[in-house]
Amino acid sequence: MGIRDFFKTKQKSEDVKKSTPYYRIGGEEKVRALSNTFYDIMETDPMAKELLAIHPQPLDRIRHVFFLYLSLWLGGPDDFQQQFGHPRLRARHLPFTVTPVLKDQWMYCMRKAMFKTVDDMALAQQLLQALDQLAEHMINSK
Repeated sequence: MGIRDFFKTKQKSEDVKKSTPYYRIGGEEKVRALSNTFYDIMETDPMAKELLAIHPQPLDRIRHVFFLYLSLWLGGPDDFQQQFGHPRLRARHLPFTVTPVLKDQWMYCMRKAMFKTVDDMALAQQLLQALDQLAEHMINSK
């Protein structure tokens, strides 16, 4: 392997990184906006009142943790994992009663936030489909 091969490999790695949803939606600024918009909707929309009720107040810390997780999940920096370890999302949610109604409220907030902050509608739909499956997996009560 020569020096030219090293640079080609590094460039391919950077290209792959830049093709992740994190970068496609606009990187840190847009992911932070998505995360904050999600919680803004949860705090203000009566459709999400039960969901808001199970979150610790004030929401400052959870907003930040969710931003870190969302960044990781979208293929961005792994700051969440560096600070908190493997996400183990289902295990982290087991102490809470997560019902289909709460899942629907979570998706309602995420859908509104996604459509408000992500410009690429096809990408937004793909992400929402994946998030719906993830949210479905969090349900632990009827």
